[in-house]
Amino acid sequence: MSVKFGWKWFVGAGLAAVLVAGSTPARAVQLSSDAKSAIPEHVQQLIDIDYRAMENSPTAMALKERLLPPEIKSLETALKQSGLDESHDVDSLCFASFRPTNSSGYTKTLGIAQGQFSVEEMVANFKKHKVKPIAIRANRLYPMGASGMLVVFLNPTTMMFGSLDALRPALATRDGLAPSFLDNSNMVSAMQSVSSQPLWSILDQKGTQFMMRNLLGQASQLADFNAIQSRLLDSSYTMNFNNGVKFALNVVTPDAFTSATMSSLLNAAALYEKLSGTPVEKQAINATTIDSMGGTLEVRFSTTSDEFNSLIQSPMFKSVVQ
Repeated sequence: MSVKFGWKWFVGAGLAAVLVAGSTPARAVQLSSDAKSAIPEHVQQLIDIDYRAMENSPTAMALKERLLPPEIKSLETALKQSGLDESHDVDSLCFASFRPTNSSGYTKTLGIAQGQFSVEEMVANFKKHKVKPIAIRANRLYPMGASGMLVVFLNPTTMMFGSLDALRPALATRDGLAPSFLDNSNMVSAMQSVSSQPLWSILDQKGTQFMMRNLLGQASQLADFNAIQSRLLDSSYTMNFNNGVKFALNVVTPDAFTSATMSSLLNAAALYEKLSGTPVEKQAINATTIDSMGGTLEVRFSTTSDEFNSLIQSPMFKSVVQ
């Protein structure tokens, strides 16, 4: 039986994320201390996007509607229904998926918007429409239209929004009643290496293992992967749009043997797809390098804007974004 690799998924998904972020260079908006202190310790993934990069690209905004996961789409919809003018007030959006302590184990997702917010005007508007907040200690959570979501203002530059089930543990964290993201040394270290980019994401061990299993497809059933998947510790990726399009993925492992084994598996996947792929797909694979350095698996994609425009018209890319 032939083994089908998930290489097309990897290249297409990575490039789709580039378009979600936008096609023009942008300064990176750093995640504030207030935002970090409200994210619970057991983070599975953080995705941070410079929102102004997206609004400058109509293509990015159109594709975003097709590519964002449903839970993140619902958060963005709720943000718009709150009356906030996201095209003028929001500088960046961060989405945090986490596993609350003492919960049923289901992952919760919340959104954090940073910018310059007229908090007094927004609260006055809520009162005008007789919208009553939910009180959790000193925090006031306001319903966001009919979305079922709520918003709480951490300060004039930071607001947090999501379901009550997601906001309750986040506010307990911010109020010092539970450990925060800042107590998660592995994830803090991963963030420090990528946060200067206009789009970045970090994943914990469980999230990384899930990502790599999807990436390899049926190849994840091979003995080599089954033997080392528990040794994948965390990962991060970034997007950069200066002088073409660049995508960088780093997967951290405890030793050089593990990272080299993963590099071999991914290179085998690339070779398999290169032999059977279309000319455009082969071009994408040729623009990708897979290597290991110490205990880190490194995947890099780099291409010119013209080559990228050809790639996004290919059946491979279209099949990914469906």
